[in-house]
Amino acid sequence: MRRATGILMCACLAGLPSIAAAETHWDLQATDSMGASTWSGSHPFVLTGTILNNPEDMLDATANFVPWDGGAGQGQMGGEWQLFIQADEPSDRGGTALWMGQNYGNMLWNHSSDLSYSDTAWEEEMLRLNYDPNTGHQFRQGDRVTVTANYSAFYGGKRNVNEGHSKDTGMNFSVTLLEAGAGLPEPESIDLTDLLADTSGAGYDPNFPMFDASRQTGAEHYQGVYVHLSNLLMDDSSGWGGTAWGERLCTVKDEAGNLLNLRMPLYDLGEVPTGSFDAFGIINQESGMAEDGRFGYELFVMQITPEPASALLLITGVLGWVGARRRNK
Repeated sequence: MRRATGILMCACLAGLPSIAAAETHWDLQATDSMGASTWSGSHPFVLTGTILNNPEDMLDATANFVPWDGGAGQGQMGGEWQLFIQADEPSDRGGTALWMGQNYGNMLWNHSSDLSYSDTAWEEEMLRLNYDPNTGHQFRQGDRVTVTANYSAFYGGKRNVNEGHSKDTGMNFSVTLLEAGAGLPEPESIDLTDLLADTSGAGYDPNFPMFDASRQTGAEHYQGVYVHLSNLLMDDSSGWGGTAWGERLCTVKDEAGNLLNLRMPLYDLGEVPTGSFDAFGIINQESGMAEDGRFGYELFVMQITPEPASALLLITGVLGWVGARRRNK
């Protein structure tokens, strides 16, 4: 299939036709020495890439309108939706999150129920974002798509495509299918030491050992990328099986004591691993700050594989089969 390049048309915020230039994930996620955004492009823009997660695996999009009610609804976002799109052009790297929530009116700077989506309006938005407008195909991980963004914002260490916490249709972003079921990218195989920045790099700060502003090493190099993280040991499993976003954090370590947070999915991963294991997922960042993006790296988990145990079972099975063959000769 021919890849999307050049320029595409979309509606601008004023409602007049405007040209949306092709943008790269790498340029969109550029940062300075504090990990804050240095992107200097303009809206609207178009990103191309592969969907890494099904939205229901990451956030609960069930419609749940909660009024502001004099502040009683403060912070209650109701339905939330999020996709990660990874670059798949040879000249691009990294990935970008797309996010939207239902009850924008419950944010402190809005405090108005009129600024939130009703349940009906939210469900209409979910239909618009979850299905290709041209074919009706339901977007799934592994689909190649283009994303047209009228707005984006930097927070927590990464620039997200979102609606600017507004239900104004001029702030909408849209997703369009290029190829259904193209497949997930090959996961990049790494261990926790690969998420540490080069200590000889310019500006290296031992207080932020995973941050490299050049993005040539450390966690910034893998942000928004599908990875296979190997040789992990569970350090804190208290977030295993959690449902709320803030409750779904576990911590893993390697034999050298390097640590990383795992953000667990909403589906069941089975029992907590008791020995060494591998994890597949998306390198994400949640520093919780707008001005400092040098920390808060995590893996959004998609799959857990107790590789050593699996290998042992396979070897045991093969040896047992060989032994049986010899006894039966």
